[in-house]
Amino acid sequence: MTDESYHLIGVMGSPVMHSQSPLMHNYWFDQTGLPGKYVYLPLPPERLPAALRALPALNFSGCNLTIPHKLQAMEIVDEVDEVARKIGAISCVVVLEDGSLLGTNNDWLGFLGNLKQSAPDWRANAGPATVIGAGGGSRAVCHALLSEGAQEIRLVNRSNDRAQRLADDIGGPIMVLSWNERHAALDGAATVVNTTSLGMVGQPPLELKLDALGPDAVVADIIYTPLETSFVQAARARGNTAVGGLGMLLHQGPPAWKLWFGLTPDVTPELREMMEASITGNA
Repeated sequence: MTDESYHLIGVMGSPVMHSQSPLMHNYWFDQTGLPGKYVYLPLPPERLPAALRALPALNFSGCNLTIPHKLQAMEIVDEVDEVARKIGAISCVVVLEDGSLLGTNNDWLGFLGNLKQSAPDWRANAGPATVIGAGGGSRAVCHALLSEGAQEIRLVNRSNDRAQRLADDIGGPIMVLSWNERHAALDGAATVVNTTSLGMVGQPPLELKLDALGPDAVVADIIYTPLETSFVQAARARGNTAVGGLGMLLHQGPPAWKLWFGLTPDVTPELREMMEASITGNA
């Protein structure tokens, strides 16, 4: 629901956060020749309902949502698709032709796109998957793994209750393990994913012994600040294929563009280099 001559998109996030999304999406506006702008919209949670409702009047095609708005938005939009309802969070809002708001979640597609590009031989059904954490990122990752045919997910979290809620909501072969079992949960795992904030800039590292990790296991972290966490570095040092989180951010973008504009932009090496330089301060 936008004027054909110009397209507006925004990302709604915390007033104290910085988003890399505008750099990525504005690169695609330049690459596709589509006239438009992607802007960061910092706002506190109490202003989210009014902000979302204002999107049609302000001629926005839609928006992305980051922490802390992904859960609250589910109660505001007019329609939540099946995937977002199953994951339990919205990462993308589309303004439909009649001005109503559709909420969906592309984080799981970003996770899969990242793995398939960075580890082309990866297969979800190659063996058990161990997922660390039970927040919104974990929900997207678990849904992604199950959609690709994972036969067993070992879910490890500090709070067993939260992990069990995730398992009940998502469904499928998810086995909840205690935090003390996290080291042993790597034994025989074909895929290991950190979905917690442990290892992020300003946060303590993820304390995870990799002794039981098999040589063919693929390791992923959804964190992209820093570009490579100590967890990713340690796994790669052992000879494992290890993937950082920047690709997850990059690959959730094209599905959003498909919904907003009917276009699927490319995740190019040039774009990744630009994003890496921005994150490391070398832009």
